[in-house]
Amino acid sequence: MRAGVVVTAHPGVEDLAVQAEELGLHSFWLNDTPMVHGDPFVALGLCAKATSRIRLGIGVTSPALRSAPAAASAFASLNALAPGRIICGIGTGNTARRTLGMRPTTAATMEDFTAALQDLCAGRTIEYREGDRVRDVRFLHTGAHANTADPIEFVVAALGPKAAAVAGRRGTGLISFGLLDPTAWQALHDARRHAAHDPGSRTDSYLVTALHMLDEDEDPRGDAARDATGHIVLSLLAFAADTAADSHAFADRLGPEEREAVRRLLDRRGTTATAPDRHTRLYPDYLQRIAPEDRDLILPSLMNTLALVGTRDDLRARITTLEQAGIDELLIQPVIDPPTEMAQLAKLLT
Repeated sequence: MRAGVVVTAHPGVEDLAVQAEELGLHSFWLNDTPMVHGDPFVALGLCAKATSRIRLGIGVTSPALRSAPAAASAFASLNALAPGRIICGIGTGNTARRTLGMRPTTAATMEDFTAALQDLCAGRTIEYREGDRVRDVRFLHTGAHANTADPIEFVVAALGPKAAAVAGRRGTGLISFGLLDPTAWQALHDARRHAAHDPGSRTDSYLVTALHMLDEDEDPRGDAARDATGHIVLSLLAFAADTAADSHAFADRLGPEEREAVRRLLDRRGTTATAPDRHTRLYPDYLQRIAPEDRDLILPSLMNTLALVGTRDDLRARITTLEQAGIDELLIQPVIDPPTEMAQLAKLLT
């Protein structure tokens, strides 16, 4: 299985990209969450200039954040800096929208956006609509400004069959966050294949998670393991808290201990599941290192479900199972010591 890394955009992130390339990692991704993290396109431009081999991805953007022409311009501009090394991840904007207090877009809107980006980034013309006004648009000046000659890889973010079917119809790969269940991956691949125009077409699948390799005799439920995986667990609890008042709420599918953790998170942040400003309380420091006082919320059950924690042999066994489920690349999101965690990943998969 290949290895890659996902980080947040910040000054100096290009140094991490260089280290990832030197370690032999396959890809380097940046989140696109405007009100929480730095701008990934600016940061990835710096990474493109600082590296020569590693693939560079946005994981993921959304039609709820940018128009198709603006997003296509950003990706084609990156492609001019790093020809053939750019990966465009597209989703409904679940996190990026919720951090604004808004709902994500629909799978249908995401599909239209994906098709438009694919066409524009390949130099083709699309119909661009604003209200009742429709015009044909295309890049009017490429060459040194925007590269539409070298291919850009497209992947769709999916946790369920609707998004996976979009990937099938658009001929893209898949990326999923914290989905370590091989059976769930099989369902995604089945949905993608059934919707594909060419069921035998080959695309890649990426899994984003956190990884912590235990030292000898280390407690798998100890502070070090909780700190290394806590950002992934808290992201799920924040989503559950944010949507707890919805009909068919995600929190209702959790067990009693997990639902209690959601309740404690809301209380600790001083908000409720119906407060209109709850996003301002639930998402600060999203996907960053957790505070020590929040370690009790990092439940072992969720650590095991969303992240990879274990001895070297344990991790290799789980990764082999995931590879057999059709995952091509493991992407870790490190927050404690990214250079060390990236080196650990590279060593684990070699």
